[in-house]
Amino acid sequence: QVQLVESGGGLVQAGGSLKLSCAASGRAFSSYAMAWFRQAPGKERVFVAAIGRSDSSTYYGDSVKGRFTISRDNAKNTVTLQMNSLKPEDTAIYYCAADWWGSGSSDPSRYEYRGQGTQVTVSS
Repeated sequence: QVQLVESGGGLVQAGGSLKLSCAASGRAFSSYAMAWFRQAPGKERVFVAAIGRSDSSTYYGDSVKGRFTISRDNAKNTVTLQMNSLKPEDTAIYYCAADWWGSGSSDPSRYEYRGQGTQVTVSS
């Protein structure tokens, strides 16, 4: 089992940057694929990015490719999401998720664990 806690959200102007972090507690962090999803009010949860159990495989949603970068540090049990060139449409609650022995799926139902989320607001 793993517990996930996100941090780093906030208010930023369009064109700015934010770095989200997800701290995982529990054992065998390196056995989990990790991902970020986001959900805006009244909308469905959307895949943002995922990273495999090592850090060699990364995947991105079409709307964030070239702007966001996901990375992980298995020694520190953390995964981060660097967000650059932010747009108002990036405004959402961002959730960190963990998939036991996964490979970095974009399907949220694959992820057994999810954090409480952190709010990102991008003003125009």
